[in-house]
This record gives sequence, C-alpha cells and structure tokens, in this order.
Amino acid sequence: MITISTKINPESISQAAKIIREGGLVAFPTETVYGLGANALDSEAVRKIYEAKGRPSDNPLILHVSSFEQASELVYMNNVAEKLIAKFWPGPLTLVLPAKEIVPLSTRGGLETAAIRMPDNPVAQALIKASGVPIAAPSANISGRPSPTDFESVYNDMNGRVNMILDGGKVDVGIESTVIDVTNPEKILMLRPGGMPRELIENVLDAKLYFPDETSKKRSPGTRYKHYAPNIPVVIWRKSKNFPEINNAAYMGVHDVDCNCAGKIIFPDINSYAHGLFAGFREFEAKNFACIIVEWPEGDSGVSEGLRDRISRAAGEK
Repeated sequence: MITISTKINPESISQAAKIIREGGLVAFPTETVYGLGANALDSEAVRKIYEAKGRPSDNPLILHVSSFEQASELVYMNNVAEKLIAKFWPGPLTLVLPAKEIVPLSTRGGLETAAIRMPDNPVAQALIKASGVPIAAPSANISGRPSPTDFESVYNDMNGRVNMILDGGKVDVGIESTVIDVTNPEKILMLRPGGMPRELIENVLDAKLYFPDETSKKRSPGTRYKHYAPNIPVVIWRKSKNFPEINNAAYMGVHDVDCNCAGKIIFPDINSYAHGLFAGFREFEAKNFACIIVEWPEGDSGVSEGLRDRISRAAGEK
C-alpha cells in the first residue's frame, strides 16, 4: 500500500527513511525533478527501481548524498572534483568518478564509474541524512516518459509501484542535473547538459568541456536516443522555418505565434520554459492533442543547452 505525505515534517521524513533502510522505494522532490529513491548500497533495493520504472539495467543511477564525506566513501575524488563540489554543491551538478567497491555494480549500471550529486532541496537533504545511506534516484516516472516536476505527475506514473511519495510541491529547476565526467582531470566531458549551465562550470575550471564519445556517454543516465517523451508526438519548430500547420496541435515556447493551435503555453523566459517543459508535455497529452509543437530554444547560455537536449530527445531527434 502506498503512503502519501502532503505534510513534510520530522515524522514523515523518519517514516520515509525507515522505508529506504528496509529496502523500499520512496519518491521525493529535488530541486531538478522528483526522484525515485532507494538505498544505493542495497542491490535488491536498486533492482526494485529498475522494475518500477521499466528501466534498462545498464542505465546507471545517480547517487544522492548529503555531504562531501559521504561522497568520498563512494568514489575516488580528485582536485577537479573537489573544486567543483566546493563551488556548486548542493546544486544540479552530477559528477562521474571512479567508483569504490562499496557501490554495487547494479547501481552504476555495470560500469567502473559512479555518478554522484548533492541535491539542493531541504526535503531531499533531510531524507538522505535520516536514512544514513546514499540514495540512488533516477526520475520518478515510467522510463522514457517526461520527468515529473510535481506530485501529481509522480502519482500518475508511480502509484502502486512505490512505498511512499513525499509531496514537496513543484520543483525549482524543472530539468535534470548536468552530468560531467571528471575521471580524467585533463579532459572533462559534458555527458548530459542540464540545470547547471556549461559556462559556469567552464568559468570555474578555466577550461572548455569536451563532448563525449558513445562509450563515455553511457556513464550518464538520460542519454538514450528517445527519452522524456509524452504519449503524443513532439514536433520541433525553429524560428527560421515556417510554422507547421497541424490540426488540433498544441504549442509551447517563449515567443507567441499567430497560429491555429488548439492549446498554447507561452513562457516569459528560458528558465520558465525549462521549468515548465515536462509539465506542459503532460498537460497537453492529457487533452489528446494531435501533437505538441515546441519552439527550439536559442542562445548558448543558461539552461538553453539542457533544454535543447530534452526537447530533441522527446522528439526523437539526434
């Protein structure tokens, strides 16, 4: 039976932590999206995550920690990682580093590396601390679906699949963390753009991030060809092209357009676009529109790169 906590307090956190320690699943908010959490050091609990999501077992999970010391127990640190942690943790930045033996192969998708981050959300932090273990947590949705950014989306996908949902309201960022590979301090790889802008990382490192090859890319979740997709087609519109005329289509973007669209969401800026993308996908698919036309985000700063990544994967474009 699922337990739903709409009041976050010490009692609900303690109950959720007990479920984590006993090998159960808890959906909880982070600053990026809601996570589906289990004890990262318990192979059987991790297996339940893959089953609940319908997720391929070779897709690694991110380990969520509450302190640098806890992270150091899981991976082999280096100077670059420590520099980034000092600047950006807690926050939407995931680091990939060589894993220590304490991390089960199932948690890291059979790889020699592990992905770790410290979420910037008081509910997530409290849950990790109360559990006393790192929490492995992909997004709390059916694999391939739009990531959940509010309680309702989690409930719709995970009811009957998890032991407890902590309702922390809407998240702050709306797309997942940026994932970078720092296993080689001389060549830092951007595995997945996300909530931490590339330029902020490069400014701290005083170096450019490299693009990964196909082998390196597998060290990060969320890098498969089709991902984050609603149950209706996503059509990308670039401002340099004619707007597609499709009957019963919905549209979302930062620029209003004169179109015959059956539904519209116009965001005031790029951050709002990222924050509302997945919720917009779910809202429009529930109304049975023929498709969702999405504006291609322009610009190279902020969350634009991460937003483009999510849109291209939702549309099935490389």
